[in-house]
Amino acid sequence: MAQVFKHYTNTVAKVTIAVVILLIVGGGVAAWEVNNSYNVYRREAVTQPVPFSHKHHVTDDGIDCRFCHTTVETSSFAGIPSTHTCMTCHSKIWVNSPMLEPVRESYLTDASIAWVRVNALPDFVYFNHSIHIAKGIGCTTCHGPIGDMPITYRENTLYMRWCINCHKHPWRYVRPKKDVFSVTYKPLADQDALGHQLVREYHIKPPLVITSCYTCHR
Repeated sequence: MAQVFKHYTNTVAKVTIAVVILLIVGGGVAAWEVNNSYNVYRREAVTQPVPFSHKHHVTDDGIDCRFCHTTVETSSFAGIPSTHTCMTCHSKIWVNSPMLEPVRESYLTDASIAWVRVNALPDFVYFNHSIHIAKGIGCTTCHGPIGDMPITYRENTLYMRWCINCHKHPWRYVRPKKDVFSVTYKPLADQDALGHQLVREYHIKPPLVITSCYTCHR
């Protein structure tokens, strides 16, 4: 009986299997790199035109987040303070500081300071600050220990899986609304019980609803 397969068939099969494995592994590595590509600044201080310290302004001086981020309760965007906001204080204090020269120049020329965004999401992601504030999610839940940062850095990855983890278990992260802007708030010992109570009180939708694609991709 004639031989059904050529003598090189085994070699071809082995090479094909090896190529398929390499493609799968390579595709996985490429996907991982793409997924991580927008997180290059995590826990790394970002150089800014003016070395603004949240630790000094928030923790040492007790300035409320909303004094600078004026639209955080009403808009998807938290807002960047105008130079006029900065000069509310710095027209009286540190008026000759070389470090604040960009602020004074911006005030005199009406040219915006070119701040570098620290916490940024891809363009295909929709995020609304106001709804999170309204549902009892505190600033530090996403931004980390902002009150301890002399220079602001990104604390969390902001990956989709990180966001979904919160949307699946909102009771673990929700807090009383009076503590939303507290930079020293720590989850209580009975967080689960309190969290479930607040989820009901704030009418937070079920995980099946808030983990749907449309919630963040519109």
